[in-house]
Order: sequence, then C-alpha cells, then structure tokens
Amino acid sequence: MRYVCRLGTPDGAILEETHEAADAQTLTSDLRKKGFHVFAVRPRGVPAFSFSLSRSERRSRRRKPVGLDQFLIFNQELAALLGAGLPLLQAIDLMLERQSHALFGSVLSDIRDRIANGQELSAAFEAHQEMFPRLYPSTLKAGERSGDLEKVIRRFVRYLKLVIDARKRVVSALVYPAVLIVLSLTMIGVMTVFVVPKFAVFYEGMEAELPKLTQVTLAIGSFFRGNWIVLTVATVAGLVFFRRWSRTPLGRIAIDRAKLRIPFIGPVLHRFALSEFCRSLATLQEGGLPLVPSLEISIGAIGNSYVRDRIHPAVQKVTEGRALFETLDESQVVDALAVDMVQVGEATGSLATMLSSVADFLDQEVEIRMGRILSLIEPVMLVFMGIIVGILLVSIYLPMFSLMGQVNG
Repeated sequence: MRYVCRLGTPDGAILEETHEAADAQTLTSDLRKKGFHVFAVRPRGVPAFSFSLSRSERRSRRRKPVGLDQFLIFNQELAALLGAGLPLLQAIDLMLERQSHALFGSVLSDIRDRIANGQELSAAFEAHQEMFPRLYPSTLKAGERSGDLEKVIRRFVRYLKLVIDARKRVVSALVYPAVLIVLSLTMIGVMTVFVVPKFAVFYEGMEAELPKLTQVTLAIGSFFRGNWIVLTVATVAGLVFFRRWSRTPLGRIAIDRAKLRIPFIGPVLHRFALSEFCRSLATLQEGGLPLVPSLEISIGAIGNSYVRDRIHPAVQKVTEGRALFETLDESQVVDALAVDMVQVGEATGSLATMLSSVADFLDQEVEIRMGRILSLIEPVMLVFMGIIVGILLVSIYLPMFSLMGQVNG
C-alpha cells in the first residue's frame, strides 16, 4: 500500500514523500530508523486534513502529563541502574517489571521498543513529549552527546527536586488563606440566607420600624432566598464560560497577569516563575546545550503565561546576536539583580553558575515572603470575619434593643 509521509530531516528540512509499506506503523518505524522525524502518515488518496500520527503518538497526545513526583522516582532509579553498569535497555526492562502505574507503564513500554529499534533515549522520550517536562529530552540529548548519560540524569534529578520543593512550599502556603476565605464566605452566606430571614418574620409580626442597616441586611437575605435558582444557574454558567476562556492563549495570559497584581501574593508568584526559568536554563547550559535552544526550552518551562509571553521575544533577539542580559532587561519582567548576574555570567563564561545562583536567591525570596504572608494572613482574616459577623449581629439585634427601650420608657 502507498502512503504519503510528512517527514523532518536531521538538518531541519520538512519533506513530503510517498512510500510503499504493508502498514503505516511499519513504515513509521522504518523511517525513524533512517533518521527521519515522522510528523504524519496517511494512505495515498486520503485528504491532507486527515493526516494521522502513529497510534502510540495519538494516545500520548490524549494523555495527561506524568506527575513530577513519579517522574523523579523514575529518574532516580534509572540513574542508579546506569551507575551500577547495566545497559540502558536492561535498566528500562527492570523498571518496566516494577512499574505499577498503568499509563506510565504503557508509555515506558513504547519507549523501550523504540530504543530496541535503534532510537536514542532522547528521541524516544521526545515522541511522548507532552507527558514529560519539556526540557527532559533536550537534557538527555546533551548527555548522549557528552557520553555521560548518568551524570546528566542525576543533574536533572537535582533540578526536579528543587522544582518540586519550591512548588510544594508555594501551594502549602496558599492553602491556609484559601481555606480561611472559603470558611468566612460560607459563614456569611449561611447567616445571610438562613439566619437573617428568621428574624425578618419576627420583626414583621411586631410591626416595628426597622433601622436602615437592618433593612439592608434583610433585603439581601430575601434576595438570595428568592433568587437562589437564578443565581445558581448564573454562577455555573459563569464558571463554565470562565473555564473555557481561561484555556485560550489570551485568557491564560490575562489571568496570569492578574495573578501577578495580587497584593503580597503577586510578587511571590513572579519570583517563582523567574526561578523556574533560571533553574531550567542553568540545567540545560550545564549539560552543554547551545544557548538558543536552551533558552527556548526554558521559556516553555515557565508556569506563568504572562511572564513566558514577555520573555519569549528573547529567543529571536539572541538568535540575531544580541546579548541575553539585554533581551531579558527589555522584557520588563526580570529583576535588575537577575539581569546584572546574567551579564556577569555571559562576560565571564559562567552563565550556568550565575543562573543557578539567581534561582537559589529567588527561591529564598519566595520562602521569606511566604513566611511573612502566613504571619499576617491569620490576624487579617480574623479581623475581617469579626467585622462582618459584628455587622450582621448588630443589624439583627438592633431593632430588638430599640423595642426594649420603648417598652421600658
């Protein structure tokens, strides 16, 4: 059967050729052995819009990324087995036997088959690039070029530990204030919707003139009780719309930019995003990867879309021959200290070391600022809750005190 193939050559060219083979999977495997990157294979006569990747690639594109904790354990085991002198294929076979995660096991089995067919480890992981950190295949490629794959994997393990630790610190620091806010809003909602209307019935029977504060509180409670269906539907529709919008490129950038403007929290998220960038770039530079591809991969590793969008033009500018520190300074999202240290690193040939130092400094800043926020968030939330509850209680009991005063008079 004849197939039309869209291929990438080792020198970066894109070709479209016709080949004969028994099936698409066999043809894909043969082309990869010859050094081509297979973008798509379709039977001749099928419209171009139905171009399809191999079955394993289609599955990998539908799958969620492997968890960082699980991937860290995998790399620790792989580095240990390679350090013990086991061949790569045998090391992966041993890990496949012990792999309990079905999804990761199926992907690892496909990677094992690719290696057995002559592919390099970096190329095998690149075929499933949406399931793993983007800089991992490039890191492996640097290790394959240097001939010391174990050392590169151990360096990646150190990087992954730092990233996981930093993310856990940020998440754990944000959980407590989020819980306090949810509990506060829940308590206010319960009092407004269920408690306040009970007093409204009581006051109506007494035919007393209510203070303005009480009237406003009762009106709010009545509004929520009378329109809860409409409000629920509107809230659900708003959340669905917001979720879909947040998945668009413009939506992600707008939301991430808004996060950076949150008082106290925004600077922490900003420094964390820069730390991700510097740590990734330092890891790739230590592995010997050229600056431009290292820069492009590191920008893709930034979790904040707005910061990533602002730094991305640096790739083209560095390709044109400009200094990295100049392009980072023009992005207006990189701190002056980080720009100065990158400038020193470029001038002295120690860019990777300087980037690691910047990442360590930013991580310390994140930890210090999160400690300050945690020390302030509890008293602030308690004061806020006290004020709101106090207003509700005063609005409920104020008419009662007025009536008692009239009776005594």
